[in-house]
Amino acid sequence: MEQKSVKEMKKWLTETMLTEQQLQLLKKDNRKGVQRAIEQYYKRIDQEQKLRSEYNEMMTYERKCYAQGKKYVVGIDEVGRGPLAGPVVAAAVILDPKSYFPGINDSKKMSRQKRESFYYQIQKEAISYSFGIIDNEIIDQINIYQATIQAMKQAVETLSIQPDHLLIDAMDLADLPYSTDSIIKGDQKSVSIAAASILAKVKRDDMMSKLHNQFPNYKFNQNQGYGTKAHLEALEQYGITPYHRQSFAPMKR
Repeated sequence: MEQKSVKEMKKWLTETMLTEQQLQLLKKDNRKGVQRAIEQYYKRIDQEQKLRSEYNEMMTYERKCYAQGKKYVVGIDEVGRGPLAGPVVAAAVILDPKSYFPGINDSKKMSRQKRESFYYQIQKEAISYSFGIIDNEIIDQINIYQATIQAMKQAVETLSIQPDHLLIDAMDLADLPYSTDSIIKGDQKSVSIAAASILAKVKRDDMMSKLHNQFPNYKFNQNQGYGTKAHLEALEQYGITPYHRQSFAPMKR
């Protein structure tokens, strides 16, 4: 170890899990750069342990299902109930129990970059995933609550694998032929629901960005169809688009 340069030691400490014996030897190195690297090493290990603990807590519902012999546990969540324009999008996902997504949480609590990173990792590692998309015209016909249920059902029914159990974020899909748990704030309590929330959020954001290309005045790429001040001003100035929900109050006026 003493033969390594400070730069080499820093790189080694960021990439390796050390034994207690190795750490004690390192602490005898008087170089300030090495001592700072050791401090950073301990911070990294503490953060990794914190993320692992949080992840294990969010696996409580999944582990209960696995213990009951339920192999294919589906997480379900939706995005887009509140916007004035665009579809409501639901996602259903069956995760591999061996997968690990440190830091996963409610998609709304993440940066766009973090969400997109998880989005591709989830798609790559999931056993199966699917989307349900209900457009604004159907939302106007049946109301947003029923449209959300339809989107969730569509997502479940188009999975490539038959589910054993459904974990749903705060909705009731009781008429589906599967056992279910409806969990308040499920995207903060279940890894599977959090994964579904990320898939749905990134999918819908991408759809709204494409609508922005057609209707740039409404800034759908920034507000995702929600009723921001700029969006409401654009409605006053330019009127509604074919993608606005005409049953919602601002469009009715």
